[in-house]
Amino acid sequence: MRVDLFDFDLPETSIALRPASPRDSARMLVVRPDGPQVLGDQGVLDLPSFLKEGDALVFNDTKVIPAQLEGIRHRGEDITTPVSVTLHMRTAPDCWKAFARPARRLKVGDRIAFGHGGSSCLLGTLDATVLGKGDAGEVTLRFDLSGPSLDEAIMAVGHIPLPPYIASKRAEDVQDRADYQTMYAREEGAVAAPTAGLHFTDRLFAKLDEVGVEKHFVTLHVGAGTFLPVKADDTDDHVMHQEIGHVDARTAERLNAVKARGGRIVCVGTTSLRLIESATSEDGVVKPWSGPTGIFITPGYRFRAVDVLMTNFHLPKSTLFMLVSAFSGLDTMRAAYTHAIETGYRFYSYGDASLLFRKD
Repeated sequence: MRVDLFDFDLPETSIALRPASPRDSARMLVVRPDGPQVLGDQGVLDLPSFLKEGDALVFNDTKVIPAQLEGIRHRGEDITTPVSVTLHMRTAPDCWKAFARPARRLKVGDRIAFGHGGSSCLLGTLDATVLGKGDAGEVTLRFDLSGPSLDEAIMAVGHIPLPPYIASKRAEDVQDRADYQTMYAREEGAVAAPTAGLHFTDRLFAKLDEVGVEKHFVTLHVGAGTFLPVKADDTDDHVMHQEIGHVDARTAERLNAVKARGGRIVCVGTTSLRLIESATSEDGVVKPWSGPTGIFITPGYRFRAVDVLMTNFHLPKSTLFMLVSAFSGLDTMRAAYTHAIETGYRFYSYGDASLLFRKD
């Protein structure tokens, strides 16, 4: 499909720079592709009224790490250049793939010293070697530390990598360390938050319990590739980034039981949807899953497991707007986004939510 079919005009004023407070006070646009009431203006706290006993919510429990690192590239004795990298996928105990700026100034074998602030237990330094270079500014780094020692150093010298549409308007601050994390985050490794989950609170969980809605957790470590623009003119020419995910056998078994008794699988966020669809076979059975997924969902995709999707509002011409258009229909989603812009919904990571029902 032509990528420009997924374009739309978004005013800068629609981009949220801070989350709603409290989190569950955000607005929620309900989108039903079929039926007399296509769009409905609600709030996140109304979510339980659209679910029923026996439905299952699927959350992504990944935890954001401070994956933005600032450093100095060293080449030879006296040639240095400032470098900024965003880690996005761990490939070994001591290796990460990362997006670098300026990547063109890096060569294989270069040494980079990160965190010269003198604030960490490692005297403010974390050193790495450039092992390889890829497309779109990607590099592979091997750090001098490994495993838990590397994790500790990254926590000490790194910064929360705010999405570009926020970082271009303000600096990351201490509040983001709390705001840009779901209440149930526990598996460290994400570069970006699964942002639909940012709306959930203990109060909302209690309301869902009253209805009898199950809660299940999977892990997909969101990578910085989620922010990469689609540069191709046709979706067939776009190469999707990969992310590491895990669905355990017990969760797969319980989700299959939900479907068997007529309940619905409701994914909180496109990350949990992409993982569940990756883990589901052609006959609709959710299987245990562990490893990378690069699933790219565009209109025409046949959904195997997911019935309802709660998600935020996404960028024009993004893979995520393509995904929601596949889920509820391109015309429906274009109308929904036009309505959201005209009525003041807040967009992107810290913005409002939408509740999408799958188009049959």
